[in-house]
Amino acid sequence: MLDQIHLLAAVTVLGVLEQAYFLLQVIYARRVFGISPPKISGPPEFERIFRAQVNSSEYFPIFLALLWQAGLFFHQGLAAALGLLYLYARYCYFMGYRASSSKRLAPIYFSTGVLWILIAASALGILHFFLSHYMGLNILQLLTA
Repeated sequence: MLDQIHLLAAVTVLGVLEQAYFLLQVIYARRVFGISPPKISGPPEFERIFRAQVNSSEYFPIFLALLWQAGLFFHQGLAAALGLLYLYARYCYFMGYRASSSKRLAPIYFSTGVLWILIAASALGILHFFLSHYMGLNILQLLTA
């Protein structure tokens, strides 16, 4: 069973490490700009870093759910590759937002596109499972016949 989920698990750990890195960047920015918790406002430079971290944290559960559904029901390798693309796009988003609010746009659009592909893969995989398990229809067999 582990050979069916090891890639998903590896991408999940990388994602958690990325979230930790983003959090550490906020802690560092708080020190640099002298902003102690629970304050969340300050110079624009701090607010951009803070918003990039919060936004990434908000999307992380959605990403994890889609990564695992697509990996379990569609294809582990494809889901893991898409997961790596998503994490890279999120890193670019964070660094872009840190520099300027306008530099966050291309990476956020790209990462959203990756999420839509994961949604499609998840939905197709789950649909295939339901059709084959409950109705005895094997879509793959029908397509290749």
